[in-house]
Amino acid sequence: MITINQIIKHYDKTKVLDNVTTTIPQGGITSIIGANGAGKSTLLSIIGRLLPADAGQIHVANMDVATTDSDKLAKYISILRQENQFNNRLTVQELVGFGRYPYTKGRLTTEDQQKIAQSLAFLNLTELSHRYLDELSGGQRQRAYVAMVLCQDTDYLLLDEPLNNLDMKHAVIMMKLLRKAADELGKTIILVIHDINFASIYSDHILAMKKGQLCYQGKPVDIMQSAILEDIFDTPVTIKQIDSQLIALYY
Repeated sequence: MITINQIIKHYDKTKVLDNVTTTIPQGGITSIIGANGAGKSTLLSIIGRLLPADAGQIHVANMDVATTDSDKLAKYISILRQENQFNNRLTVQELVGFGRYPYTKGRLTTEDQQKIAQSLAFLNLTELSHRYLDELSGGQRQRAYVAMVLCQDTDYLLLDEPLNNLDMKHAVIMMKLLRKAADELGKTIILVIHDINFASIYSDHILAMKKGQLCYQGKPVDIMQSAILEDIFDTPVTIKQIDSQLIALYY
């Protein structure tokens, strides 16, 4: 479980997170939605200790994120940023191996190699394991980054816009793999996502943010309402039910 208590964050004089308080349940997928500038990525970065909060506390599995030893925290939380700067002449297998660093400090054991192989197989990357990153499509590269995070073998996975630059096919593949990781591997996945229909279909829980504040939270059925989405995104939204799924029409 992740508890977020009165988190405040400024960039210069601009308040980007305004007293955010909530609890993210253990297990399943929690999606954070909201317009550009709502504070989604900033909140995720503070949970993953990529950024410090100006005020407030976050606890993950009863550990204070701000004060827990980095090596210990890295065995509970892994995070994938929007922008990843890795040497393009790394192979997929080498990239995924970075996920084992908290355990091995670069000295891979037989057990680590098994974890790497499992992560590659889970993301359907085994046949591409010896390809260089600059030889991959955008969808393949994004799967490789997620495999690296999965290989870190943490209970909590934080993913900042994992569908970035993915076409329709690869976005669906990615969401199905994340759903599988939550259901079969017992991972708690928190992701920032722009496509509210993917959030509706694949999430267990949704946090909806606006101007640095957490305005709504609940199950998809609670959030997928015209009035709520129109408030969050400031645009007309119609909700349709298709085969028991709630879909937002806003085009």
